[in-house]
Amino acid sequence: MGLGPRSPHKAGRRFPAGGKRGRGAKGSGRPSGRQREPCPPPDGRSSPALDAHPHLSPEALGYFRRALSALKEAPEAGEERELMVHNVLKEAEAQALALATNRTGSEMLQELLGFSPLKPLCRVLAALRSNWRCVACHRCGVHVLQSALLQLPRLLGSCEEEEEEAEEEKEPPLDTLEELVLGLASEVCDDFLFYCGDTHGSFVVRTLLQVLGGTLLESERARHRGSRSPEAQRTPTRECKPADFEVPESFLNCLQDLSSCFLKDIAVFITDKISSFCFQVALQILHRKLPQLCAHLCNAVIDYLSNRNSSADGSPLLLFLRDQTSSRLLEQVLLVLEPPRLQSLFEDHFQGQLQTMAAHPIANFPLQRLLDAVTTPELLSPIFEELSPALEAVLAQGHPGVVIALVGACRRVGTHQAQVLQLLLEAFHCAEPSSRQVACVPLFATLMAYEVYYGLVEEEGAVPADHQAEMGTARALGEVTVLGSLLLQHLLHFSTPGLVLRSLSALTGPQLLTLAQSPAGSHVLDAVLTSPSVTRKQRRRVLKTLKGQYVALACSRHGSRVLDAIWNGAALGARKEIAAELGERNQELIKDPFGHHVARNVALTTFLKRREAWEQQQGAVAKRRRVLNSILED
Repeated sequence: MGLGPRSPHKAGRRFPAGGKRGRGAKGSGRPSGRQREPCPPPDGRSSPALDAHPHLSPEALGYFRRALSALKEAPEAGEERELMVHNVLKEAEAQALALATNRTGSEMLQELLGFSPLKPLCRVLAALRSNWRCVACHRCGVHVLQSALLQLPRLLGSCEEEEEEAEEEKEPPLDTLEELVLGLASEVCDDFLFYCGDTHGSFVVRTLLQVLGGTLLESERARHRGSRSPEAQRTPTRECKPADFEVPESFLNCLQDLSSCFLKDIAVFITDKISSFCFQVALQILHRKLPQLCAHLCNAVIDYLSNRNSSADGSPLLLFLRDQTSSRLLEQVLLVLEPPRLQSLFEDHFQGQLQTMAAHPIANFPLQRLLDAVTTPELLSPIFEELSPALEAVLAQGHPGVVIALVGACRRVGTHQAQVLQLLLEAFHCAEPSSRQVACVPLFATLMAYEVYYGLVEEEGAVPADHQAEMGTARALGEVTVLGSLLLQHLLHFSTPGLVLRSLSALTGPQLLTLAQSPAGSHVLDAVLTSPSVTRKQRRRVLKTLKGQYVALACSRHGSRVLDAIWNGAALGARKEIAAELGERNQELIKDPFGHHVARNVALTTFLKRREAWEQQQGAVAKRRRVLNSILED
């Protein structure tokens, strides 16, 4: 198993990085940004009865623009604001269709819905109800429906309370939010194939599936334009996770009915690009809320594809793994399958074909998802045995995502860790002589072989030269790639990360500073600080190299975040050292847009003027942290 001492791919090389998350690599066969579902384009299929839409006058647009501006400037709470919201939305209700189908009006209505209480939102939806299809399939109207649906997590809890108030006030009966959403779902269900296949209507289907299941996926929350709260705007997209909220039982029943529609035309949902996105979202929601139905749909996909025309080189399923549209659906299927079914799928269709898949510009992505889904040693072992001899070849083909996924599986399952590390050293030409191993971190981070990184020229068959420490310290750290950073993060979470830590400790102060200031590289230091496999002594050995670099760290966007993390885990003695070094250039820190936040976090002014009070404050913080840690450990 593994590569020989010098594999056939031994010539010094820079391994292609594979683009963002491996999706945008040149020649990969897929467009960049593959991880995100596309936003509705400005133009698409023609909307029905486009000329029949009511016209929105310039005066009306001016009114709503002024009203929206006033709402943004008004206090966040109070009777005056509530009255203003009700009045503006009352006007919006009267012109709902005209607003929804006008580009500027649509954008304003979306923002207004973000402010809307329950009843005005219901009235706007009720005004659009007779034109569901027209609005859902319109390039502007689709955003309004999405924004309205995405208000449900905020408003569902207030439904019962407002219904009681309506009874007391004896208001005329109004359709409830639940009834309006179920009405929209019924309209979609009656013409499911049309809505899923429409450029704009498919976005309504996807949002509706999430709302009915009580789960907002990360992609939808990032795209949600209705919420304008400061907290929502400050939250980075990468921190968003699927958000669950309570929904009535009728929603889950409707979700089941809607999802069953996929079975009627399964061939279309597997092969049509737009419709396939709806199926992928459905699988994610069902996996969380209705796992039995999710398993049933996955089995239907696998059975359908397995019974197509046979492939000359194995299972017919392999043909679909090489197709852009069907492979994306299969990726999602792999991620939601239960372990026993995943094991049988591998044995029946994938075993013996992994190296071919790893080399293919499209099929390597489903292979990455298969590796992401591995949770048992029984499945990882045969996969590892089959892929390990081709590790360097896969890197050379520009598919490092496969290697990163394999290393991630080894980290997650806890097996084959020493073997995969040895194979990586061989693939990057730093296994022999052993003196080269200390240079593994720069090579992994930049995804470059040893000869390329250090600019060496070695003749074919020549004995590899020893690593010279002077050569390592003289070379500035190269650009850290995203996938290289992910590789190092996985390795630092291995049960024995000693080799990687020794390589990190061998970096000079400026080299480690470059790593900490890099958008991707800063996460490597996060792994050093958080990995349970890294001891306190090993952590100190790595971080002591940063002494003398704290001000440069503090004045960097990403470095300041690393310094904050170091500070939060530091003992009182280490905090004194950091504060003393920062205090020497206090004025420079205060003037810097990132440094002044660090100075405030460290309480630098107190440290410089009232040292005893600062020490008491930091001692109290350390004591609270120890108590909290002991509680968490118990």
